[in-house]
Amino acid sequence: MALEDAFAGFRRRDWERTTPDGTVRVAVVGVGGFARNRALPAIAAGDYCETTALVTGSPDRARALASEFDVNHVVDYEGFLAGNHVAVYDAVYVATPNATHAEYAIAAADHGKHVLCEKPLTTSVERARDVVDACDRADVTLMTAYRLQTESTVRRTRDLVRDGVVGDVVQIHGSFSHPILEHAGPDTWRLDPEMAGGGALVDLGIYPLNTTRYLLECDPDGVYATTHSSGEPFEQVDEHVAFQLAFPSGATASCTASFDAHASSRLELIGSDGRIAISSPFGGVVPQEMVVESGDLRMEYTGPPVDEVREEFDYFGYCVLTDTDPEPDGADGVADLRAIEAAYESAESGRRIEVEC
Repeated sequence: MALEDAFAGFRRRDWERTTPDGTVRVAVVGVGGFARNRALPAIAAGDYCETTALVTGSPDRARALASEFDVNHVVDYEGFLAGNHVAVYDAVYVATPNATHAEYAIAAADHGKHVLCEKPLTTSVERARDVVDACDRADVTLMTAYRLQTESTVRRTRDLVRDGVVGDVVQIHGSFSHPILEHAGPDTWRLDPEMAGGGALVDLGIYPLNTTRYLLECDPDGVYATTHSSGEPFEQVDEHVAFQLAFPSGATASCTASFDAHASSRLELIGSDGRIAISSPFGGVVPQEMVVESGDLRMEYTGPPVDEVREEFDYFGYCVLTDTDPEPDGADGVADLRAIEAAYESAESGRRIEVEC
């Protein structure tokens, strides 16, 4: 690919090769802030999914939300597990706290329903494999909600890497910080290690981790990490994390994440013959600003912002409707958890940990 051709058809949905009929009826499991403010509006605005059920621990309080999004069925968690109203949905979107993902994803598979599960897939490699096995047994689609993999800026970056526009990737720098206490109280489940499975690494660091793996199309074989917490309310989880991923190609990725720093995200790839920098890739609405340098050439692209949450649901719906295997599948979720477990082991031991493939 010549650099001058890199931005042609930038916003194309290269995964959308046909226009399927119908929509996938989705039960949204868990109606916390992200589901209310981002997922439900994205589904409503998209092409291939529609919300037909809400699953919540407080059905009465969810009635207004159901009315707002024209959802006819509200089910409590026990009813969902028991299979109440299974005829009104084809798939589930699991947006509950991390430690409960597996229970609801496996129940959905047992009911014969497709699964889109928030990341991390769950809180351990072992339990994540249980989710994958359940969906395989039921022959249903399982997608881990790595929304960046469906967004055009990251997908065009992978095209550039594949085509050697920057040569061999040598270094990747990724960071994501988000001051959690500006948006949640100190009692949020995200600061409970049993419910979250970790802190800044699990909640924020997973974005540069997964995106790096996606762009390089391989898994790290070694991880070195350090964590730091200043005290309450971060005493039980990592408030800040820095981790380095080593890849079989010789490439390294240096990544940071923080629960208690100014909101910011960045991603930069440096190759043997160029670099790619993406502005604010991890916040949910990508501003579509990137710089590509190749040899002596330099180009910038700026386009209208894209809601990657809508892209994610349309991609999932498309995969279900066309019987297409999603790229961010269950194995992708398991691979990230292997790296996360290795990172926490490294932080505790103070040494590099080899990652089992």
